[in-house]
Order: sequence, then structure tokens, then C-alpha cells
Amino acid sequence: MKEPGVNKNKLRKWLEEEEEARRIRREMADWEYINKQPPRIREALKYYIETGDIRRASKLAGLEIEEFREILRKARVPVIV
Repeated sequence: MKEPGVNKNKLRKWLEEEEEARRIRREMADWEYINKQPPRIREALKYYIETGDIRRASKLAGLEIEEFREILRKARVPVIV
């Protein structure tokens, strides 16, 4: 009998894609720039790199999403959808 709910293959693929996006964000990020930021911005950038959650990261930074996107650009962190 087949289990209802999440298709395990789809879940596995989604998890692999999330890990790949995380790896790309980590590798492309300008860590020197990130580490020079004020603590609140720095931690929000790290949070975004690890989770990809731009809404929560911008709230953690205390910025509007567009302002946070500008900082992401300066930090060379790609926004992967």
C-alpha cells in the first residue's frame, strides 16, 4: 500500500536542490565584505546564505527587502529562486 503525503523522490530532489543553492551562495559570497558589516546585517546575510529566506533575513537586518537585496548584491550573494 502506498503512503499518502509527500512523494519521497520529490522531497529528495527538493533537498538536493536546496543544498546546491546553499553551496552556490556560500561559494560566491564576498566573505570579506560580509564580515565587515555591522552585526545585525552580518548575521542576516549569513542567515540568508544558509536558508535562502530573503523575507526573514531582511527583517532580521531591519531593512526593507529591496534594501536587503542591494546589500546582497554588494556581498555578491546570488538570489537563487
